[in-house]
Amino acid sequence: MDFHETCDIWDWNDRYQVQNCELVGLKDLDQSKEWVRDRLVEFLDHLVELGVAGFRVDAAKHMRADDLKIIYNRVRNLNTNHGFAANARPFIYQEVIDHGHETISKYEYNQLGAVTEFRFSEEIGRAFRGGNQLKWLVTWGPEWGFLPSEHALVFVDNHDNQRDGGHVLTYKQPKQYKMATAFGLAYPYGISRVMSSFDFSDRDQPPPQTADGVIISPVFDATTGACTNGWVCEHRWRQIYNMIEFKNVAGDAGLNDWWDNGDNQIAFCRGDRAFVAFNGNSYDLDERLMTCLAPGTYCDVISGAKVNGRCTGKSVEVELWGYAQIKIGAGEEDGVLAIHKNSKL
Repeated sequence: MDFHETCDIWDWNDRYQVQNCELVGLKDLDQSKEWVRDRLVEFLDHLVELGVAGFRVDAAKHMRADDLKIIYNRVRNLNTNHGFAANARPFIYQEVIDHGHETISKYEYNQLGAVTEFRFSEEIGRAFRGGNQLKWLVTWGPEWGFLPSEHALVFVDNHDNQRDGGHVLTYKQPKQYKMATAFGLAYPYGISRVMSSFDFSDRDQPPPQTADGVIISPVFDATTGACTNGWVCEHRWRQIYNMIEFKNVAGDAGLNDWWDNGDNQIAFCRGDRAFVAFNGNSYDLDERLMTCLAPGTYCDVISGAKVNGRCTGKSVEVELWGYAQIKIGAGEEDGVLAIHKNSKL
């Protein structure tokens, strides 16, 4: 038989049940069998031949790590006919839900590929909801019990936990959500993934669709580019897509010149390439801070952007030695300000 025995998972701390029984009634392939491994590799190789660059492995904790290692290693290199470098390997990230007390640990899988770091969602949500002071984020990363940066697939929310409540932030808390996403993209930790979802009021609600059940494509606002017909499209929010450029400009620069007010106002530089500040307090942030940037006028990429040589939002004047007066009002739409080398006028 190609499948494990028919059984249900009723004890999530029982390794045998979790990795051999049926998850929500799904038949469970026995990946220790060579026939099964060969068929899986055959299918993955076919996708690579078509130009696929990588794979998301759903419910990876329900599969033995040693079986997955054998399967991954047998998959062919990426197809150079689709522009990939010679000997390039598929990017693999694995869904492993580990809140820090699981019998099956995320650390069993992170040597095989990237792993979803669900504690990132929980802790960043807790912080930007006001449950943990932002000043503590200075040590964000493995010191918080997270995976090593190069192995961690990180996100503010995903399609599952955005429906589960708790500390996780979603588009339904837009100000805090944008702040948390901006922090995740600005801080040098993890492999970032940005959410793009649809509006829902019920956990099991499907995407926008016709009365016949046909999914409706997003419609975009002609001015803002945002989605308007039931799709949320967080990735199209200005405050988020501009932070993607921030992340790219910062590149591999480290974190330096951290500042905080001992509470919920923080700021930091990424080398001499970028600067970001957050105000999580109920009063204004108005401080002269080191931006680490060259003197000049910079456009804040949160409130606007640099367009045709001018700022559509706020601007920041950086002085000769890199200092600037940074202002974020408690009542502003966004509690974050960000500037970088490419936003200089």
